[in-house]
Amino acid sequence: MNKIIITILAAAAAVFAYQQFDTKQAEIKRPKPIPNVVVANAKMMQVRDEVEALGTAKASESISVTAKVSEVITALNFDDGDLVKQGQLLVQLQDTEQQAKVREAKVALQEYMREFDRISSLVLSKTVAETERDSLQSKIDAARASLDQATSNVADRKIVAPFSGRLGLRNVSLGSFVTPSEQITTLDDVTKIKLDFSVPERFIQDLQEGKQIIAETVAFPDKIFKGTVTSIDSRINPTTRAVTVRAIVPNDDYKLIPGMLMKVNLIKQSREALLLPESAIIPIQNKHYVYLVNNENKVERVAVSLGLRTRGWVEIIDGIQVGDPVIIRGILKVRPGAEVTPEEAERFHFALKGNVESAV
Repeated sequence: MNKIIITILAAAAAVFAYQQFDTKQAEIKRPKPIPNVVVANAKMMQVRDEVEALGTAKASESISVTAKVSEVITALNFDDGDLVKQGQLLVQLQDTEQQAKVREAKVALQEYMREFDRISSLVLSKTVAETERDSLQSKIDAARASLDQATSNVADRKIVAPFSGRLGLRNVSLGSFVTPSEQITTLDDVTKIKLDFSVPERFIQDLQEGKQIIAETVAFPDKIFKGTVTSIDSRINPTTRAVTVRAIVPNDDYKLIPGMLMKVNLIKQSREALLLPESAIIPIQNKHYVYLVNNENKVERVAVSLGLRTRGWVEIIDGIQVGDPVIIRGILKVRPGAEVTPEEAERFHFALKGNVESAV
């Protein structure tokens, strides 16, 4: 009986060993799968060396609309937020008395002028002394001054737009009594925006008029505003150790409003550089490498020298050439010398934003 059991166990062990051997042989014969990787060709692209700052939008021209005299409003010719032209009448104040004084001054002047003409002919005939004509001339000059004063008083009661722009909220009503200290509304020329921002003093040597800036605001997250540096303050703030820079930003669509906080990137320089996505870089100790895919679809490890970095991108100074296919995804699945199936990266949109930093 024991011999039978031993025989059965031996047979089972032999079958199991044969199955294991057969499985190992199948595994040896079965080729290993070739990993898929995503590659991107190294390209020459524009890179910007920038200084990032925060700025405040200001109107190109801005005033508070007030009256020159204390008077009652007889006409309002604008509504909240109206766009107005230079010289447009906004508010008419009561001017009945002043208009009457203008007419009175005109009548007096005309009377003196007629008397002057009559006396002038008599002076020529020696009938009247020249002193009487001179006295009348003085009265004419005084009458003209009175007319100018009366006309000015009338003009002071017409509030007009000194420049074209957009009005703010109306703070008065028809029939209100206004004083010079009371704000009727505001007027801003926002076709161009002054954008003031502070730059640390260590960047002063890079500042000059004509430099380009790009700006963003949370109100319009998908829009980039471009402008030009027009002036640099003559003093450095001793507290912040920064200098104020002013740029002009076109605002033809009136999207920007005075007082907006904007993120500003001052472009110190713009140039072409060989760039790769940061995901392609393999740091090993103090060196950097990339994996290339050669003509035989095999992986080659190449040492590279890095230049400037920005968000998601890195400049390659040395090690690869334009057009070299570099693995950017799937790096952990391969080793140098391994065969791979490369897939070209989807068309990526290149946009450098923010400060450019030195590579480690």
